[in-house]
Amino acid sequence: MAVSFPINKTRNIGFIAHIDAGKTTVTERVLFVTGRIHKVGEVDEGTTTMDWMPQERERGITITAAATTTYWRDYRVNIIDTPGHVDFTAEVERSLRVLDGGIVVLDAVAGVQPQSETVWRQADTYQVPRICFVNKMDRVGASYERTIESMRRRLKANPVAIQVPVGEEATFCGVIDVLSGQATIYPNGSHGPAEVLAPEQVPVPPEYQDVFQRYRQAMIEKIVDTDEKLLIRYLEGEELGEEELRQALRRATIQRSLVPVLCGSATSGKGIHPLLDAIIDYLPSPADVPPVEGIDPKTQQTVLCFPDDSAPLAALAFKVATDPFVGRLVYLRVYSGKIKTGASVINVTKDHRERMGRLLQMHANHREELEDISAGNICAAVGLKNTFTGDTITTELRPIILEPPRFPQPVVSVAIEPKTRADQDKLTDALRKLSDEDPTFVVRFNPETAQTIMSGMGELHLEVLVDRMRREFGVAAHVGSPRVSYREAITCPVRSEGRFIRQTGGHGQYGHIWLELEPLERGSGIVFEVGLKGGSLPREYVPAVEAGVRQALDSGPLAGYPVVDLKVILVDGTYHPVDSSELAFRSAGMIAIRDGVRRGKPVLLEPIAQLEVVTSGEFLGDVLGDLGTRRALIRNIEGEGDTQVVVAMIPLGETFAYTTRLRSITRGRASFTTEFRNYQPVPESILKTIINLG
Repeated sequence: MAVSFPINKTRNIGFIAHIDAGKTTVTERVLFVTGRIHKVGEVDEGTTTMDWMPQERERGITITAAATTTYWRDYRVNIIDTPGHVDFTAEVERSLRVLDGGIVVLDAVAGVQPQSETVWRQADTYQVPRICFVNKMDRVGASYERTIESMRRRLKANPVAIQVPVGEEATFCGVIDVLSGQATIYPNGSHGPAEVLAPEQVPVPPEYQDVFQRYRQAMIEKIVDTDEKLLIRYLEGEELGEEELRQALRRATIQRSLVPVLCGSATSGKGIHPLLDAIIDYLPSPADVPPVEGIDPKTQQTVLCFPDDSAPLAALAFKVATDPFVGRLVYLRVYSGKIKTGASVINVTKDHRERMGRLLQMHANHREELEDISAGNICAAVGLKNTFTGDTITTELRPIILEPPRFPQPVVSVAIEPKTRADQDKLTDALRKLSDEDPTFVVRFNPETAQTIMSGMGELHLEVLVDRMRREFGVAAHVGSPRVSYREAITCPVRSEGRFIRQTGGHGQYGHIWLELEPLERGSGIVFEVGLKGGSLPREYVPAVEAGVRQALDSGPLAGYPVVDLKVILVDGTYHPVDSSELAFRSAGMIAIRDGVRRGKPVLLEPIAQLEVVTSGEFLGDVLGDLGTRRALIRNIEGEGDTQVVVAMIPLGETFAYTTRLRSITRGRASFTTEFRNYQPVPESILKTIINLG
C-alpha cells in the first residue's frame, strides 16, 4: 500500500459460488500468478492461504470470508474469498454489500448448483456486476456450453462467452479470447503443478477457426444489443474494432445487462492469466459504480457518497473478527474520504465517538501496517471497541448512516451449558464475542426452560462455533436440543374453593376464598377480576390472593408448564379478625387455583408456527409429503414459473432439524422461514409422549 493507486486503478472483487466449485483454489492461483504468494496451497492438503482457520483446513471448506490485496497490470485488486456452504451465507451477504464486482465460479461438470442460485440472488440484491469463471474444464464430463445454458435456464442470466476452450476434459490445454483472436495455450497440457505452467500466446489454431467465428458472431450480436450506436453501425455492415467492443462489453457488464463467461482449470492453473485480465477489463472500479446512498440521521434526507479522498469520511463496518495477536478487528469499506491512524471518528449508528487505532491491510490472517486508507478501499481497524457489523463510521463534517448488510434469521437452535462451573464465565464471554462477529449467531436465555439457547443457520454452523469455543476460548460445553415451551389451559368453567387454616396454639393462619375460572380465547393471557359482594372479604387481602393465583399458574397439573388463557374471578371468601393474614390468603389462592385447573379438564398447548417453504416445482410432492409427517396443516400453495411457495401451520417442535431434512429432499434448492403464531391443543395421540418427556 506504500504505492498510491488512483481510484480508477482499484478493483474490489469477491469470489462467490456453490461449495466445492473451486473458489478458494481459484483465489490461490490468482495470488500465485500475481506474485502475492510464492507457493500454491491446496485445499485437500489444508495448506491454502485464504482458508487459514483450523476448522477450514480440516474440513476442506471455507467458513469465514478472508480478505487480501494483490496487484496486476499496475492495478490494485482487493479480493474477498467467500464461503460456499449455505450455513455461512452471512459471510457472503456482508461481502457482497461492500464489493464492486464478483466472480461467480461454476463447476463445468455440475453447472449451476443450488448455492450458485442463492449467491446469484444475493448479488442481484446488492446490484453487483459479475463475470463467470467455468472451472474444472479438465474433468471428465465437463461441458462449457452446457454450463452456459444452465446459467440461462436457472439463473435467468444473459451470459456471453468471451472465450473458447481449447480441448476438452483430459485434453483441455488453453483458451481462445474471442475479442482479440489470440489463444492462450499451456504447453504442459493438463499435467504438472501450477507453479510451472507458463502460458504461450498463439493465433487461433486452424481446427478451431469455425468454432471461434461462431462464438465471435454470437458475442458481437449480444454486445451491440446493449449499445444503440454500435447496433446501427453493425446493421450497416461496418466492421467493429476490438477496443470499442471491449469498452461496450465493459459498460454492459457494469450495467449488469451482460455477464462475460470465461473458463479454465484452477487446479492446474489454466485460464488464470486471462481471468485476471478480465477482472481488470470488465469489472468496475469504485468510481464506475453509482455513488452509495446514505441517510442523514437528523434530516432523514438521502445523502450520496462519492469516492473522493477530499470528501468527508464515510465508511461501513461490514465485519468484526477477533485476532489472537491484535485483538478485536473491525473490517471497513471506505466509500468517501480518507482515514488516518489515530484519528478521532464518530460511530453515527451508535452516536458514539471512537479513536481509530492501527490500520491494517489484511492478507488472510496476516497483517500489514498502514498509515492511512483512501476512498474505495478495504481495510481492518484496531481500537474501535463499540463498533459492530453494519455501523457507519464518519466525521463531524457529515453525519450519515449507510445501509447495513441484511442478514437472514437463524433457523436452527440448540441448548448449551458449561461442563463445569469453572467454565460458566468463559462460556458467557465466548458466546458474546462470537455473536459480535456473526450476526446470524443469536444467543438468548430461556427462563421457562432455564437453558441458554444459541441459534444459527444450520447444524454445521453451530458445530463449527462450538469447536471454536473449545479451541479459541478453552471452553468445554455440553450441547443438546432445546425444549419446546408448551402451555396448559382449561376447557370448561369451574368454581373452586381455597381454604388455608392452620392453628398452632398461638396466632394462627386463616384464609378462605371462592374463585370462578373461565377459559379464554387463545392469546388472551391471564385476567384476574374481583367480583366480591358486600364486605365478605377486606380489600387489603385481594392483592395477596392475586399474587398466589399468578404464582400457582406458573406450573400446570399436566406437565408443569405455565397455564394461560384463563379468567379468574374472586367471588367470595371469609376471614378471621385475628388469624387472617396476607400469607394465608396467598396460600388460599394457590390452593384454589391448583384444585380448579385440575378439575377444569386441562389440555396441553403447543406453539404453532407459520412455515413458508420456497422450493423448485420438481420437489413439491416430496416437500408436501414430508410436511404431512410433521403434522403440518397446508394453508396455501402458490407458483410462479418453476418456483413454488408452500404456506403451512406447523408445531414448532416439528421444525427442529427440518433444515437438514429439507436440504436433503430438495438437493439444497429449497429454503424456509418460520414465524410463531399461537398455541393450539396437542392431539391426544401424542399427548402422553410429550407429558412423559416434560
